Amino acid sequence: MYDLKEEIKSRLAVEDVVGQYVELKRAGRNLKGRSPWGPDKTPSFMVSPEKGIWHDFSAGKGGDIFTFVMEVEGISFKEALEKLAHQAGVDISKYQGGDPAVSRKKQRAKEALALTTKYYQACLIRNKSVCEYVFYKRNLNRRTVSEFKIGYAPSSGKAVTEALKKRGFKLAELETAGLLNRFKTDLFRDRMTVPFIDTNGDVIGFTARILKDGEPKYLNTPETLLFNKSRFIFGLFQARESIRRNGYVVIVEGNMDVISSHQAGVKEAVATSGTAMTEQHLKTLSKLTTDIRLAYDGDEAGIKATERAIMMAGDLGVDLKVISDYHGAKDPDELIQKDPKLWQKAVTKSIPATDWLLQKYEENLDLSSAQDKRKYSDVAIKLLSYIKDEIERASYEVKIAKKLGVDVATLREKGDRLNKKLEQSSKKYLKKPKTTIANAKLEKLTNSLLALKIYGGVTKTKIPLKIPEDDTKLAELELVFNSEHELSKTDDYEKEAAELLALYQKEDKKQQIAILKQKLSDYDEESDEYYDILREINNLQKK
Repeated sequence: MYDLKEEIKSRLAVEDVVGQYVELKRAGRNLKGRSPWGPDKTPSFMVSPEKGIWHDFSAGKGGDIFTFVMEVEGISFKEALEKLAHQAGVDISKYQGGDPAVSRKKQRAKEALALTTKYYQACLIRNKSVCEYVFYKRNLNRRTVSEFKIGYAPSSGKAVTEALKKRGFKLAELETAGLLNRFKTDLFRDRMTVPFIDTNGDVIGFTARILKDGEPKYLNTPETLLFNKSRFIFGLFQARESIRRNGYVVIVEGNMDVISSHQAGVKEAVATSGTAMTEQHLKTLSKLTTDIRLAYDGDEAGIKATERAIMMAGDLGVDLKVISDYHGAKDPDELIQKDPKLWQKAVTKSIPATDWLLQKYEENLDLSSAQDKRKYSDVAIKLLSYIKDEIERASYEVKIAKKLGVDVATLREKGDRLNKKLEQSSKKYLKKPKTTIANAKLEKLTNSLLALKIYGGVTKTKIPLKIPEDDTKLAELELVFNSEHELSKTDDYEKEAAELLALYQKEDKKQQIAILKQKLSDYDEESDEYYDILREINNLQKK
């Protein structure tokens, strides 16, 4: 893996990789630009071509080309490695200990799907009636059709099969790509096709809509070596840049909603394809933004989907909202056909998901009835358990208690009883892994202190941080020192380090308390461990 990373690094300059996302300008031996993470009035993003590293002073992030792509794309190291290897023209299979036969199968499947996409696109242009459906009935313009690589699968059962066999593909390879049905003929027939495109820009499957009456209305590629519906997010490849730039994502229900939304100017729209939202979907999106807006229907299925999303979002630190003002339309696509500006406006008027869900239950229940009050309180208490912030939770408790005509203490008593029952039953199962509590401020202070310790020669101020051994991290810290300290007005690094250390200790204490509070939920309130953690928290707070 080390050799693979070094080979990719030798072929790709850091300024070229970063320059795809950030406009860079020369600043002496380094390059400067604006942070790709949120507003940045003055350029605080630095790149060192000599050392092959970058550092964002406003966000407290830094590293090499791999960490940059992971951060900016919201993907895993493995995905970043594959993406950059593809960009560098490096064959990963030569460096990995995996099965070369599987790698070859995947590569052939990608090649088959890429050719099929072009074939479908050509078939669309040649078919007048299908063009009328796509451009006039669906009201899609040429730019959208090109951007999403929309095409047409001919009604013949062997059109794609025969075309690809002529290009040297075997039936087994087409089956691996998910292009065949159980009769070993074309899976998609007489349908408008839209490819599934992964984060590297490769086609990994298709969704296809029937043009006339019939079922199913949409037909998707089955699970294959390339396509996993529990992980794949439709439209993310096209939406990623807008999500990163504007700081939010809109999750709609259907693939056509995504396409229409992009055409209407709301390019932050994505969808989960042919499956309910999973925790993996939410984790992937939360790497790009914590502002996630759901555009679900207000029917029972939409309510349940929102409830599931709130439960998953609780542990991810996600700010979940709901877009609901469709002006009488049943979904975003219908609203866009009515007036694209109404959809743009609706996206900006999202409301917190908890508020929306409670409102829906209020509409569907009679809160003058004792039985419906019980149902409402059960749902409300369940939702409250997923709200981590104490102030936010207390605010909702007051609202809910008022709706029920009880005091907050009564609501909390019921909540304690229900939560204890839930904890007792959940002990039969494995505990959910805790999410890492991120602290960008602490990270920035850590980098500054280490930079002063290593490159500023600070010795009198005892900085309790271990010097990293990683060469990339050391180079990044040198960049921090050169940019933040070496050229500062004062050269009194000891004084500067002492001031930063005081801030670091304060922030570190807050971090430790947050982690301990998170650990409390693992133990029963009457256990010794629970009280030991409470004592630790109290001791830290007294310092």
